[in-house]
Amino acid sequence: MVQLKAKIIYNKKFKGDYWHCIIDAPLIAKKSIPGQFVNIKLSDTLEPFLRRPFSIHRIGSPAKGNFLPKTIEILYKIIGQGTEILSGRKKGEYLDIIGPLGNGFDYTRTHEHTNTRTILVAGGMGVAPLVFLSEKIKAKAKVALIGARTKAQVLCEKEFKNSGCDVKIATDDGSAGFKGKVTELLRQVLLTNSRTHELTNYIYACGPKPMLKAVAGIAKKYRVSAQISLEEHMACGIGACLGCVVKTKTGYKRACKDGPVFEAQDII
Repeated sequence: MVQLKAKIIYNKKFKGDYWHCIIDAPLIAKKSIPGQFVNIKLSDTLEPFLRRPFSIHRIGSPAKGNFLPKTIEILYKIIGQGTEILSGRKKGEYLDIIGPLGNGFDYTRTHEHTNTRTILVAGGMGVAPLVFLSEKIKAKAKVALIGARTKAQVLCEKEFKNSGCDVKIATDDGSAGFKGKVTELLRQVLLTNSRTHELTNYIYACGPKPMLKAVAGIAKKYRVSAQISLEEHMACGIGACLGCVVKTKTGYKRACKDGPVFEAQDII
C-alpha cells in the first residue's frame, strides 16, 4: 500500500452516467491484483471529507497496446457529491490516492486448468473488478454473465469478449439477451452443465448485495465454489474505523482489510 499524488491521464464519460478514468500510478499498478481497490481524495478541500473507494478496473491500457503496469483504470457512476466532483477533474490534474487496498480474488485454483470453467457474474458496476480478473485468468473456458436493468446499461461486453470470455447478457426488461436477473441466467448455465458433467465450475461475482446473496445460494445448491466481492460503504479503507464490517461464520470481518473478496459460503 502506498499513498501518492497521481496524474489523471484520461477522465471521460464511458456510457450513460458511467465514467472511465485512467490514472498514472505505476507504484500502485505493479502491486495490484484483481479485486483490490484504491481510496481517492476527490478534492483539495474538506468537502467531501472522506475518501471514496473505487475498484481497480484494469492496469495498463490493453485496448491502446500498453501492457506495462504503469496506469490504473477505474469505472464510476455519478451518484453523489464525490463522484460528481471526480467527473469534473481534468486531464493533467492530480489525485491523492491510497492503494492497492484489500485482499483481491484468489484465482490460482482456476488459472490454466483445462477441466475448469470460470464463471464471472457481474451486476451493474460489478463489472469493474471482473474485467481485470478476466484479463488475468488464462483458463481455457471463461464465461462472463453481465446483468443490467436495460440494454443501455450493459457495461464492458467488448472488454470481456476481448479477454476471451463467452459473454452472456441478462436485462430486467429483456431489451438485450436473457430477460430476467443475471442470477437466473447463472442458474440456467449451471443447470445445463450439471446435466452434461462437462466441467468443474468456479464462480467469481461482484454486484449489489441481493445479487451476491442469490449467487451464494445458487453456488451452495449446485455445490460450486464461489468468491464474492462486496460493495460496502467505507470510511478509512485501511481497517481502522470498523465502518465496513460484515458478518461471517467466524465473526465480523472488515470489508476493506479482510475483504472485499470473501468465500461465498463464509458470509452470513
